[in-house]
Amino acid sequence: MSEAREQILGRIRAALSDRPDVPGVPWTYGSAVGTGAVDVVDRFIERVADYRAQVSRVDDAGPAIALALNEFGRVVADEDVIREWPEVGSWVADSGLSAAELDAVDAVVTTATVGIANTGTIVLSHGPGQGRRALSLVPDVHVCVVRVDQIVDDVPHAVARLIESGLHTRPLTWISGPSATSDIELDRVEGVHGPRTLRVIVVG
Repeated sequence: MSEAREQILGRIRAALSDRPDVPGVPWTYGSAVGTGAVDVVDRFIERVADYRAQVSRVDDAGPAIALALNEFGRVVADEDVIREWPEVGSWVADSGLSAAELDAVDAVVTTATVGIANTGTIVLSHGPGQGRRALSLVPDVHVCVVRVDQIVDDVPHAVARLIESGLHTRPLTWISGPSATSDIELDRVEGVHGPRTLRVIVVG
């Protein structure tokens, strides 16, 4: 260790010598956190909105999807979504569309597997209603339908649900808000690695 570094560390230790010991924080890795007194669905909506996503809670998904898609023309989805809500959009069925073809559509609609309240995260397992991974990553707008019974409080419970359902072995996409990144000056740029706009419809 260099002499200058030792002098600096010595001064830091001397300055902190009269400080009380920091108490330990009891924590077991992977233990549940919960949402305290806050309702799990309310916490999920709050945290999703924190990411600058647009979120609404409704009783019927159909009209909400139609409203979310009101300004868009061609909307891609898998066959389960189109079958469930045939009247709400100008659907483009995903029949193995290329990245360029997906980029040419205006929006995508998917369902979800799990919603995580404390982190505002949505997990897609890419089963029926969710399509393949490219479907939710290439179009500029993602409308995602999440049922209230799919929302859990924290990540350990989400992982447990995925394991219980056998979906933990599938490729998963974890979405926390619209795609965003920042440069060294903290200028936020959205839409670099995925959809620029995320609209979440919570049903129930």
